[in-house]
Amino acid sequence: MLTITTNSFENDVLRADKPVLVDFWAQWCPYCRRIAPAFDKVGEQYADTLIAGKINYDEEPQLIQRFGIDTIPTLMLFKNGEVLGSVVAPGSKAAIETFIRETLAQ
Repeated sequence: MLTITTNSFENDVLRADKPVLVDFWAQWCPYCRRIAPAFDKVGEQYADTLIAGKINYDEEPQLIQRFGIDTIPTLMLFKNGEVLGSVVAPGSKAAIETFIRETLAQ
C-alpha cells in the first residue's frame, strides 16, 4: 500500500501511469479503520489496473485543504492528473469496487 505525502503526490498520483485510488484517512477515525481492510483488499485485487494509496488526514494538511476533504474516509480516483470522482465513507468492498468501475467507465 502506497503512503502518499505532499512531497510524493506529484509523482505518485498526478504522474502515475495507471489510475490512482486514494484513501484520505486518520488513525483516530473508527470508520477509516473499519473500511481499511476492504480498501487494502481492493488495492491488491486491482494492482494490475490501478494504484491504491493512502493520505493521512493529520499529516498532510496541504493535500486535505487542496481537495476540500472535510469528511473521512473519502476515496478519490485520479487518472492522468485529474480527479475523476470521489466517494465518502463507502459501506463495503463491493461499494468501493462499484465506485471504481462506474467512475472509470465515465
